Amino acid sequence: MIPLPRIVTFVPRPTARWRPALAGALALAAVAGAPVAGAADEAVGGMDVVSLRDSGRSVDGDGSISTHWKGRDWIFANEANRAAFEANPRAYAPGFGGNCPVKLSEGQKQPGRPDLAIVVSGTLYLTSTAGARDRLAADPGIIAIAAEQWKRLGR
Repeated sequence: MIPLPRIVTFVPRPTARWRPALAGALALAAVAGAPVAGAADEAVGGMDVVSLRDSGRSVDGDGSISTHWKGRDWIFANEANRAAFEANPRAYAPGFGGNCPVKLSEGQKQPGRPDLAIVVSGTLYLTSTAGARDRLAADPGIIAIAAEQWKRLGR
């Protein structure tokens, strides 16, 4: 029997801090086709991607604990998470540059939403809709198709 990948979904904890910035960033990203960011150049709406990937929990970062990588400010809840990210940022950054794997598998680049994140086999992915998140949870094979399309579409 082939072992199934570990899949973690979560329901974000609503907070006043990131909601307005996230809404504006998602609207801008949808129009511009840009990677999802929050206020200013905060990656993943200012959420702590280490907590998001490792525990499946939505945890707001503390703006005073951050690092800059690939043109974005990555915000963390604590120093240990920042150190983990700095040691291996690719292990924590969302797959496909934050684009939705389900949309990629259909040949389209569409920014994913941090509030619709899912972890599959230890990699964080941002999906664009709840339906896309459910499809990915039900069929992790979508990731292989998305990877082929990601190469074809030129990242």
